Order: sequence, then C-alpha cells, then structure tokens
Amino acid sequence: MTRVAGVRAELRADALGVADPAPRLSWRIDDAPAGAAQTAAEARMTRGGAAAVAGLGGDAQALVAWPFAPLASRERATVEVRALVAGEWTAWSEPLAVEGALYDEADWTEPLVVPSTAAAPETRGSHLLRAAFTLGTAPVSARLHLTAQGVMVASLNGEAVSDEHLAPGWTSYRHRVRSRVHDVTALLHAGENVLGAEVADGWFRGNIGFDGGLWDVYGPHVGLLAQLEVTDRAGRTRIVPLGEAWRTAPGPATAAGLYEGEAYDARLLPAGWASSGFDDSAWDRPELRPPASIEGRIEPAMNEPARPIETLAPRSVERRPDGRVRLDFGQNISGVLRIRVDAPRGHAVTLHHAEVLEDDALGTRPLRRATSVDTFISAGVPVTWTPRFTIHGFRYAELEGWPGELAADAVEAVVIHTDMERRGWFECSEPLLNRLHENTVWSMRDNFVDLPTDCPQRDERMGWTGDIQVFAPAAEFLYGADGVLASWLRDVAAEQGEDGWVPNFVPWVECGFPRSASAAWGDAAVVVPWVIHERRGDLGMLARQWPSMTAWVDHLALRVGPDDVVEGSMELGDWLDPVAPPEDPGAARTDRYLVASAYAARSARIVADTAALLGEEDARERYAGFADRVLEGTRRRWIDDLDGLADAPTGLALAIEFGLTRDDAQRRRAGDLLAAAVRAGGHRIPTGFVGTPIICDALASTGHLDDAYALLLQRELPSWLYPVTMGATTIWERWDSMLPDGSINPGDMTSFNHYALGAVVDFLHRQVAGLAPAAPGYRHVLIRPRPGGGLTWARARHVSPYGPIEVGWRLEGATMALDLELPAGVTGEVRLPDGTAATVGPGTHAYTSAITVEGATP
Repeated sequence: MTRVAGVRAELRADALGVADPAPRLSWRIDDAPAGAAQTAAEARMTRGGAAAVAGLGGDAQALVAWPFAPLASRERATVEVRALVAGEWTAWSEPLAVEGALYDEADWTEPLVVPSTAAAPETRGSHLLRAAFTLGTAPVSARLHLTAQGVMVASLNGEAVSDEHLAPGWTSYRHRVRSRVHDVTALLHAGENVLGAEVADGWFRGNIGFDGGLWDVYGPHVGLLAQLEVTDRAGRTRIVPLGEAWRTAPGPATAAGLYEGEAYDARLLPAGWASSGFDDSAWDRPELRPPASIEGRIEPAMNEPARPIETLAPRSVERRPDGRVRLDFGQNISGVLRIRVDAPRGHAVTLHHAEVLEDDALGTRPLRRATSVDTFISAGVPVTWTPRFTIHGFRYAELEGWPGELAADAVEAVVIHTDMERRGWFECSEPLLNRLHENTVWSMRDNFVDLPTDCPQRDERMGWTGDIQVFAPAAEFLYGADGVLASWLRDVAAEQGEDGWVPNFVPWVECGFPRSASAAWGDAAVVVPWVIHERRGDLGMLARQWPSMTAWVDHLALRVGPDDVVEGSMELGDWLDPVAPPEDPGAARTDRYLVASAYAARSARIVADTAALLGEEDARERYAGFADRVLEGTRRRWIDDLDGLADAPTGLALAIEFGLTRDDAQRRRAGDLLAAAVRAGGHRIPTGFVGTPIICDALASTGHLDDAYALLLQRELPSWLYPVTMGATTIWERWDSMLPDGSINPGDMTSFNHYALGAVVDFLHRQVAGLAPAAPGYRHVLIRPRPGGGLTWARARHVSPYGPIEVGWRLEGATMALDLELPAGVTGEVRLPDGTAATVGPGTHAYTSAITVEGATP
C-alpha cells in the first residue's frame, strides 16, 4: 500500500530544537504503483491540542515551505503528511515531533558561568562546575539549553546529558555561538538534583592555527551557559534559577588542548561531585555574567553534533623493545582511544598517536606542533577512560607505561565526527578503485568534525574554503552534509570583509597566512551553496547565501584589470601540482591568473543563474554581463592560443569543463591537447588542486574516455591509486606524502588525511556508474554508464530527497546489462553506449546495450 514515510523538518528526523521556526518539510513516497508519483499533498499539524490541515501544493516532496504559523520559542507540535498518488490519498504518515528552540536572545535569562580567566598562553586544565537545586515533583517534561565558550561535557545527577564531543563546536564565535536543546526529563527527580559540567579551552581560548598558532583568540576565559526549563503536570513551564547555586573547582584534566592532547589525573576527580549530597562548601563561586556579555549571537544549531560513531579494535598488537605497546587499528581515523585500565594509584599510562610509521617508529614529524599525546594517571581503581577535550588523527597508537599484559578488550579506537546520514555508495570490479572510494569516504568522515576541515591531525585543522569547494559534489553524494555546510556557510558570510573578501579558511584566525583571498578558495562562497541546490534542491540555501555570493563576485570585479582578466592578486593557483617542489606548493604549470579568471567567470555565471531562480532580473543581467566580460578576456589571453596551454593540463581542463572555449571545434582541440599531455606523462596525474577534480571529466567529455580510465587506474606515482598500493586508508594531501621507499615526504606540509584529491569519486558516481543529477535534488537524473578501463561491472546507490536511486551495470561479453530503480517523484533519462535513449519514470527498469571491446563511445 502506498504510504508517506520519512517525514523530516529541515532534512532532520530529530526536530527537537529545530533551528528554523518555520522548518521546511520533506518526505518520500514508498510502495507506490509502478510509474506513479505524488500529485498533491497535505500536512496536518497538532499543537496546543488543536489540529490544522494545510495544502502543500502539487508534486513537491523536498524542502516544502512550512504552511503554518511559525513556531514560537519552546513550542511543541506534531506534523503528519499525506499524499495524493494515482488518484488516491494515502494514510497520514507517522507523526514527526517538532519543537522550537530559543529563537529570541531575550529567551536566555540564566547567566554565563565563568570559572576563571587565564594568565598565560599555555595548555590549561579543565574546570568543574556544579549547581544543586531542588524540585518539588518530578517534571513531566524538561529541556536543557546549552552552549559554552570553550568545550564542555554536561551531566544531570551524574548521567551524561548527551554523547556530543567537543560541544558546542567551532563557529566564528564573535558572530555566532550555537546552542543545543536536550530532553532531560528522564534524568530529573523530585528532591535535590545536580547539574554538572566540565569545561576546557577548545577552540575558544586554546592554541589554534599553524606557524605557531594563537592563544586566547576569542577571549581569556571559558564559560558555560546552561538554562534548565521544567514543565509540571499542570502544563506550567519555568526556568530553574541556578545562578547563585553554581560552584567551581579545578577539574581532573590538568592539561587539555586540541593539538596537544589531554592529561587526566583520576586522583583529582572528587567522588560524587556531580550528584546530590556532595559538600561543595569549599568550592569557589564562579563569576556570573549576563548572557548578553557573549559577543556573538546565540542561535540554535542547524547541524548534527560531532559524537562517537563507531569503535575499532586493534588489527595488531606488538610489544616494543622499549616497553611500549604498539597498536595498528588498520584505518586512519579522527577520534581518541578508549582504555580499560587497572593500575596502582599514581601510575601513568601515556597514549601516543600517529597516522603512519617511518623507520619502524611513529611518524610524528608531519604533526608539527600537534604533539597528540594523552596521559592517564590512575586513582588506583579499575576504570574505563576516554579523553573528552581533544581529538587526534591516527591509525597507529603506542601505549607507554601499560601495567601488565594487555587484555584483548583493553583498548579500542573511538571514531568521532559529525553524525551525518550516509547517502551514497559505489562499488565496481576493480578492488583498488573500491579502496580509493572507501579512502575518500573515510577522509570526509575524519574531516567533517563539526565543520569541513583540511586535516584532522596536525596543528591546523582549519575550514579551508578551497578544499570543500572542489569536494562539495562528492560530499553531497556520500553523506547528508547539508547541516554542516549550511552552518559553515553562515560563518563564511559572517567572516567576509566589507569588500566581499572571503578568507582562505573559515573561521578565520590571524596566524600569519595572507589575508588576501584566492580564487578557487574564496569561490566556495558561491560554489558550495550552488552544489547544495543542485544536489538537494535547496533554493532556500541560495536565498540565504545570496548576499554572500554576490559580495564575493563584487569583490572579484575589483581584481579584474583593464584586459578583463584577474591579475596582480595573491593566488594559490593550481596548488600542489606534482611538479611543484615541497617548499613551493604553488609553483604550478598553469598560470595562476588563468585559474583565477576562469573561476571569476564561473562564479559570476552561477550568481547570474541564482539571480534568475530568485527573480532578481537586474542582478541576473549585471552578473551575466560580468561573466561574459571575464570570459572574453580569458579567451583572448589564454584560450585563443591553445598551443600555449599544451604543457598546462589544468588550464586545458578548465577550458573544457568551465566552458571557456569559443566553439565545439576549439573544445575538441583542447581535449586533444589534454589527452596528448596525459599520454606524454604516462597517464600519471599532471594536475594540482584545481585540475585534479575535473581532468577525468574533461577527457571523457571530449572523446578520450580511454585516457580518463588510464589516468584513473594508474598505480605509479603520482596517481590516485599509488597511495592505495602503499596501504593508504585515507586520501593524502600530496600524491607523494609517502615516498616509494616508505619514508615520509620531507616537506613541512604533509598530511595523510585530506579529502580534496578524493573529489574524483564524483566522476566514479556520475560517469563510471552512470548516476548523475539532471535537475535540482535528483528530481530528474541522467543514467549514462561509461564502461571502460577493463571494468566488468559497477554500481552506485544514492539516497536522494525522494528516496533511494540505484544504478548497476555489468558486461556480458559484448553486451552491457543495465538495471536501475527510481523512487516515486523521480524521472530519468537513460543513455546507453549503443546510442539508445529513453525517458523513464519511477520503478525498476532493465536494459541491454551492445558495447565495443575497447569501452563505451563518448
């Protein structure tokens, strides 16, 4: 029976404390008759005991506008959806509970609790905070609204409020501070209760950045803002006054830094401190500041929290000659160790972390100043301990000072990242490509720790704009990254300069890197919202980011010279071109101003297209005119003499994929030159940061599919598969982060966990498997497999806003068999290698096609 399922508010199944008081609704249609789709829908909302029904228009199922009055702060409601499919109404869906957050700054009345201020830039310890209070009766409902300056772990009556790690995460604190609301009803009882918290520096005042980093970037203190609201049986809600009840004492973490690690002395943890009956008369009174003293606006979190996702047992355990125990977890992760240890009082166990081994030792040089060492000092009783205020990037760990033999379950690695929904999968007949895809998935996971970062291990971990700009299509296929990216884009807009300048990483930290924005990096302000619209059908994202998008293109206009190209500005260009020496990663074969001009034209065109969608006709004409101007200048300077780009593969790829050529003949000529350059290089990667994500598409789209596959399947350095042959489990920053002899690249900038070069998996999804969006939100898809490279089968699956889309093909002699399944609400255009084309609707479909031995024709 046809039914409506998966109702969500702002794409979230958990709508407690929803960030938008008028959240958009999404749902899917399950078990519909073959070929059938929704033609109308209704929503029913119940709040305050009253129900209301509203129409939701016609066939839209994703991010449909909220049809009721906006939620008030704290307001609770349930929403159900039904749809008209094949002339019949479905039953109402399961209800989705939706609850408002605190939307008005005046809703916050409890104080910011500040335990201390720091006097010196050093790795500092944690602070305990407790507030005892009495409830006459157990509440029927209770909500705890939380945020902090620093990072925190909160509890009620000794029970954890949540499993979040490094809450409330990192934002541009001077502009915005995120809060979350927790349902704590089950943790409270009649009588005395205790709200407890441990707070440490985190990003707020800990050391962040590179080239020495900075301390106290956002302030010399840490603080907790906690507001507990309880509702009694009569329906009355009140805020529990905690201000004067707060007490503070030093915490058991004697030193805690994101880069440095956590030192924890269990002897310093007061027994029962977070429960009732504890005597805190000797504890200090913290400073209480009004919530208005927080510099940034407090706003509800729109992204999922970072939390423990899974645990890994060691693949191997080795007792070293120096007494240390080395553990190999078989996978490079972001996370921490969890140890179960029984040691004498005062005994210290030290945990060392590294991504790789070099000369049979932990390869810690690439970590730079991020020492990544945790220490646990025992109180003399068996305990399970996990660091709370740090995170590491590692595959290997060494235990120093482990007491006795290591039990099989004594140590595990805890994988931590933002709790995103998995949406995309790919698999084919080549195991090395499957490992490449899995490596990319892991690098995304490891670098989506609250915001999209460059790496999870060294003294950096910044929200580099260029990395996510090139990776956004892959990210949106693989995971539900919308919340992370939407939150981060708010910071991009907040950090923009008055002239539209976008920092090269966000949040921005003045740690010595040039302030001047760079093309392909700052363009994230335009490209990432556009990709989210393409992949999720999120027009609201474009509307929200419109001022930021236009400001960036207006900034680009300031950089365009009289020849109608970008020139004279600081540009990173085709960063990490394989020919670039370790000490100069920006020394690429392609002119950095060609890169900048190509991106200026592309971003201006995207903004013009966005203006058309938003009904901004004057803006559309203005930005389209600017795009045409820069495009013409770029053609005159570089494209009309394509022979001048013969040794600049990224330049040729940009000409093809960014539409810089004047006509089809010139485009084919660029493709021929690119193929010749790739062949001359032995099908080894000839591109850097900008060219690598698009080179396979550029080859395939100009009649050189075999060269694209040869490049994709190359195993020699530099190539995508070289790291796989070297045992990589994540994507490396450099093609040669590890040299063939097993030594680490001598450069100062060497990471084994950067997702950017893994952007090629989008080619695997769209071209190899043949699953590509052809309309926003995958409402219409292009099914066009491109077999080649000796592959005998491939398949992809993506959970679109309308439900799962599956495509799979296999070769049977000279025939390709194709199977696909489309959910209700999605149509597809099928193109087969033999030229057959068909338009299909929801349901299961199967095709066969003749195919040549060499591979599909372009």
